[in-house]
Amino acid sequence: MLYYLLYPLTPKYRIFNVLQYISFRAVLAAVTGLILSFILGPIILRALRRQAVNQVVREGTPDTHASKGSTPTMGGLIIIACSMIPILLWSKFSLRRPYVLVALFVMLWMGAIGVLDDYLKLKQKREGKKNSGLVERYKLAGQVIVGVVLGWYLWQHPLVPYLPGASTSVPFFKYVVVVPAAGFAWLYVVFTTFILTGTSNAVNITDGLDGLAAGLGAIAFATFAIFAYVMGRTDASQYLQMFYLADSGELTVFCLAIVGALIGFLWFNTHPAEVFMGDTGSLALGGALGAVAILLKSEFLLAFVGAVFAAETMSVILQRYVFKYRRKRYNLEYAQKHKVFRKAPLHHHFEMLGWHESKVVVRFWIIGILCAFFALTTIKLR
Repeated sequence: MLYYLLYPLTPKYRIFNVLQYISFRAVLAAVTGLILSFILGPIILRALRRQAVNQVVREGTPDTHASKGSTPTMGGLIIIACSMIPILLWSKFSLRRPYVLVALFVMLWMGAIGVLDDYLKLKQKREGKKNSGLVERYKLAGQVIVGVVLGWYLWQHPLVPYLPGASTSVPFFKYVVVVPAAGFAWLYVVFTTFILTGTSNAVNITDGLDGLAAGLGAIAFATFAIFAYVMGRTDASQYLQMFYLADSGELTVFCLAIVGALIGFLWFNTHPAEVFMGDTGSLALGGALGAVAILLKSEFLLAFVGAVFAAETMSVILQRYVFKYRRKRYNLEYAQKHKVFRKAPLHHHFEMLGWHESKVVVRFWIIGILCAFFALTTIKLR
């Protein structure tokens, strides 16, 4: 928005020429998101406390989490507000190649599903009912709908003319894309739906400790900001033998705005947390992360950037299916005594081993940083 208002004044005020640089606007978006978190954060937090919007403790969590039932949730509203405003202020929008608009739409759609889920959990808690929130199949349906819409749109309306809409790149290989065989392009829609749904749920599962999902999310978005910047420049992408995606550099602004908002949110979310992001924040973040990866045709890169998210999800799947198999093969007592993890997701397993919550979070952050470094090596190793 500010680009269109101020950049035309460049002939008279040369200082506004800096607005043409994505790097400048991206840094200001991050700073704006951070500052807004300190301004809007306390306001939203007071409103949540006034309405007694308190966390619903998940079943199966360690006993040390029982006291968190009095902590406000739906703090994802802070993240969404403090990232959306700088995105609107500092992004250069294009209807021809609407990278930012598409990513923002997905984030808000997923955030709306999260708001509904959190609201229903709180309502059921107050009515003395089981705190199940939004029915699982309805939540999944909402995620699948936006995944199908995004996949179909990119398939039918390629954002760049020199790459098929239904395609994705492969890490470590220069100028290699995977394209479904003729007549099976619809598989791309299935693929993008799986990526978007899987990523949003993975971040949701990871959001179980103070600051864990927010910190890992900031690391992941900062990493994708670098990829967006490189792939949005003709010189850098050509030198590094990556596909040039015209106007995709604007996703750098999108990603760093979220990074700034997440760092500001951590001020209130670090242990002991004053507020939790809830499904409102985790689904929105996961949706935005998946959308950025899809728009950059870097879906496979998520396996590296979001390795901790993937490990958390796999721990739940493995725990559930091994338990069911052993219960069927042997008996319930045997299955309970021979679980893969003491508790799932993975972060609870380490808590049960005696690790303090803060130690688990910081060590997972370190692993997330290492995964980000590894993902960045794919830029040059081609």
